Amino acid sequence: MTDAPYQKGESGKEIALEARASEADRLSSPSVARNRDAIRDVFRQYMPDMGALLEVGSGTGEHAVHIAASLPELTWFPSDPDATSRASIAAWAEYLDLANVHAPLNLDVSAQNWFDRVDIPKPLIGMMSVNMIHIAPFEAAEGLFTGAGALLQQDGRLFLYGPFLRNGNTADSNLAFDESLKSRDPRWGVRDLDREIMPLAAAAGLTLQKVIEMPANNLSVIFHKS
Repeated sequence: MTDAPYQKGESGKEIALEARASEADRLSSPSVARNRDAIRDVFRQYMPDMGALLEVGSGTGEHAVHIAASLPELTWFPSDPDATSRASIAAWAEYLDLANVHAPLNLDVSAQNWFDRVDIPKPLIGMMSVNMIHIAPFEAAEGLFTGAGALLQQDGRLFLYGPFLRNGNTADSNLAFDESLKSRDPRWGVRDLDREIMPLAAAAGLTLQKVIEMPANNLSVIFHKS
């Protein structure tokens, strides 16, 4: 397996915040190796274990296959707007022979009414997005929640993971991370769960179910559609 530089999208901008290793189209992120078990365990506790789930911004695909491998009755629809990432997702699913992980979708949740065009079973039992909304324009967070409101069935769940502010407060490391993100792209940044994300959830008909503190000052956040 070889180390690759930070992955860039078609625009030439970085779409990953760390160097990824590569082998036969399978990309590997060091951060995933550190946090995938913790994320999987929270997922298994608070998210459904069967039905159709859409993951937004699947990246390398490692979280998708790690969780889906432990929940064979859950049908996983990964997605990513980046072609290299989609190739990695498909390669991981093939490598691990996971029948419950579908071919990755080319999906940009910042696009207008993306949820009307996505080819997946509807309504969904769940949606998930890991480390996406802080390395994308805020329109992606808006589109994610609008889509969740449109696609999730009653009591469907939305799982978010990443760094967050809480009413303007967070760990010093997250504040430094926020400055670093904005220096790369002023449209990026650590989002405020209470001031920015909760209003999006309310507008989409979602309510906060659980906030779980995770390693490295990250949070797992679970919403459900009432």
